[in-house]
Amino acid sequence: MAKRGRLEIMENTLKIIKENRNFIRPTVLLRKSKMSSINFKDYYNDLIKNGFIKEVFDDNDKKHVSLTEKGTKFLERYKVIIEFIDEFEL
Repeated sequence: MAKRGRLEIMENTLKIIKENRNFIRPTVLLRKSKMSSINFKDYYNDLIKNGFIKEVFDDNDKKHVSLTEKGTKFLERYKVIIEFIDEFEL
């Protein structure tokens, strides 16, 4: 199995959030991302720091993660880039 690149891991993490109605608990995101907890923490903090995701709290004060507009835009543009690469067999 090939090692995943940084952009692919970011895309996968953001896609998991989107597929869960843009509202997922961090522990569930960790499990679904199939990363070690150490790697997950690094990517999670980077995604927050760079404005791709944000932490939100539900009525019971439980932490959830949601995509920002920037995170949604990243997913859209990443898809276009991958389609371009596939189309031209790069």
